[in-house]
Amino acid sequence: MRVELVPRAANALFAVPDEVHEEIITLIEAVAGDSTTEAPDLAATFGEWCWLVHTRHGDVVEVLDVGCAR
Repeated sequence: MRVELVPRAANALFAVPDEVHEEIITLIEAVAGDSTTEAPDLAATFGEWCWLVHTRHGDVVEVLDVGCAR
């Protein structure tokens, strides 16, 4: 599975505090590794403090936005 971050998501990833980068990366890895769940055209995944908005096109997960509540 290939992961692509749109510029907005990449910029947001660098704007969050350093201590939550690992949580966001874990969420991205979980979404990319889950080939069994059929997500709608637009989906959101939530962690303890962070979230990401994504979509799947075949074998590509496109991360549209990320953020955290910290």
